[in-house]
Amino acid sequence: MDTRNINADAISTEGGFHFGDKDAPIKVIEFINLKCPYCKEWWEKGSPVLDKYVKDHKVERIVKLFDKEKPSLRKGNVLHAHLDYNDLDSVRKDIDYYVEHLDDWGNLSDEQVAEYAQTQRNADKQDNQAFSEAILTEAETANVKFVPTVFIEDYIFDEHITEEELEKIIETKLKRDEDREPNTF
Repeated sequence: MDTRNINADAISTEGGFHFGDKDAPIKVIEFINLKCPYCKEWWEKGSPVLDKYVKDHKVERIVKLFDKEKPSLRKGNVLHAHLDYNDLDSVRKDIDYYVEHLDDWGNLSDEQVAEYAQTQRNADKQDNQAFSEAILTEAETANVKFVPTVFIEDYIFDEHITEEELEKIIETKLKRDEDREPNTF
């Protein structure tokens, strides 16, 4: 992924789903769409590494579900609308489920995807429009075009990062001088 045109300064820790300690020293901001097979690859590869750091209060994971109008990704938008911003525990389980079962719902119609969310996860459509619009505006301002796009401060990457590279970035960031200023990302 060519990151030269992405304005990382326009990325914020506001919005999205926040997993982990808000005071964690490392913020990982992920723009994903649940229908995207590359996001599935990222989620499956990145989650084991990130979850370990989240559990240790070293990383806060901020997931921004990026509604895309590309026909192949629109079904992800339907599921995004069924996630409850007030129930993070369920959201995380739901995202894990939808990623794992992408082959089950990925070829359904939009209406069938909504029904799938209801029958498989007991998920009703939420009023997430303001959250979605804020993420779309942020992505546009920062020139984020593709999913997944992941930020760890000055690092910007996609699903092609290895688990070892991801861990090395986090460890490098954690080893900075303890007296440094808090992240202003």
